[in-house]
Amino acid sequence: MANSLSSRRWFPTHQPQTLQIACALLYWNAFLSLLDSFFGGGVAKLFLLLLLLQAGGAYGISNARRLGYNVAIAAALLPLLVLVITGLSPGAILPLLFDIALIFLLLHPMSREFIKVWFR
Repeated sequence: MANSLSSRRWFPTHQPQTLQIACALLYWNAFLSLLDSFFGGGVAKLFLLLLLLQAGGAYGISNARRLGYNVAIAAALLPLLVLVITGLSPGAILPLLFDIALIFLLLHPMSREFIKVWFR
């Protein structure tokens, strides 16, 4: 039983750099979503959903799960979709750039090839 607990990872040190950076960005975005959920007003539930998707996707990638990778892609696309629907404000340019970078990291050919071979 202790063996199954010790095999879980929070960060993918054994994976390509593209997936490592993507996981770091997902965890960072989850932390920011947590802060936004406290101060988000009426959209706090959306930020909590986003937090669960981002943290779950990063954890899934860290443990080489294909489902985690798919959740991470959804977590990367959801904020971009919200920005497109609500309109781009001047303060949203930097988060937009990070969302686009996260999508590119997840869909990079190096990431996709690694996932195709090693993820379950």
